[in-house]
Amino acid sequence: MMDHPQQAKPAPAHPERRVSQLPWQSPKPGHEDPQAPDLVAAILQSPEYLAADEDIGFLQRDDTRGLRLQLDYRKAETLLTEHGIAHSIVVYGGTRICEPQAARARVAALEAAQARAPDDPEIAARLRIARRILAKSRYYDVARDFGRIVGRAEGKTGNRLVVVTGGGPGMMEAANRGAHEAGARTVGLNITLPHEQYPNPYLTPGLCMRFHYFAIRKLHFLLRARALVVFPGGYGTLDELFETLTLIQTRKIRPLPVILVGQEYWSRVFDPDFLVEEGVIDAEDAELFWYAETAEEIWDDILRWYDRAGLSITG
Repeated sequence: MMDHPQQAKPAPAHPERRVSQLPWQSPKPGHEDPQAPDLVAAILQSPEYLAADEDIGFLQRDDTRGLRLQLDYRKAETLLTEHGIAHSIVVYGGTRICEPQAARARVAALEAAQARAPDDPEIAARLRIARRILAKSRYYDVARDFGRIVGRAEGKTGNRLVVVTGGGPGMMEAANRGAHEAGARTVGLNITLPHEQYPNPYLTPGLCMRFHYFAIRKLHFLLRARALVVFPGGYGTLDELFETLTLIQTRKIRPLPVILVGQEYWSRVFDPDFLVEEGVIDAEDAELFWYAETAEEIWDDILRWYDRAGLSITG
């Protein structure tokens, strides 16, 4: 039997680099076919050549809506989990109710305009509304104070309880601002709209998310919610409020405190006693929420609710 020389054992192949280039790593050269470079360029520039997760046009088709719904949910869920956001105090409220200083400036500008044109009905109407906004601007301070309270509580709960808003101006800005001033993290769940918009500046970078679908955004509002605090607002605020009350009424979600801030405002917006009298809701359904006026009252009411329920706000 012949002895063969000992063969050297090869080193492991590099996970990415090669010594020799593979045939497909270079396009067919023009000297082999003058049309080849242009043909290859046309293929590479075609949107169909993009990988599916890079093809925005494909992802925005009607028949890929299911994928977009999953992505809308998954991205926010992943980020909130990675940041350790376990529980939230959700704050809703109108975008048009600005801070008192801005509201007073708006009234002053319209009063000056009315002095120059005292018979202009449009200016008079705008001034009436501006004065009503100024009257409600006190709620901006209440929401800001409440955000501070929750923000200070975040450190006492293992950084697990945060203020969550829709990320916009007005009441949402105020709550985020208060939490930001307390040095706490604060979350905004924004929504893509046909017109340009900006998040309020008091959200924590990395914790302001933008959704395509209202439904998925609403889901994330309530998945971690430990209380719902609702300041005066319009259609969007009412939508979120009544949807939450319906989910609690039907026990699709576990009951949680729902507090309407500003009884004077809310008693004119809707009359739950009338709904009971008309037989369209039960008496117990009118007790799924209550009213409060100050930041301290809101927070004390939330803690009292959990104490009476025998539950922990972060449990």
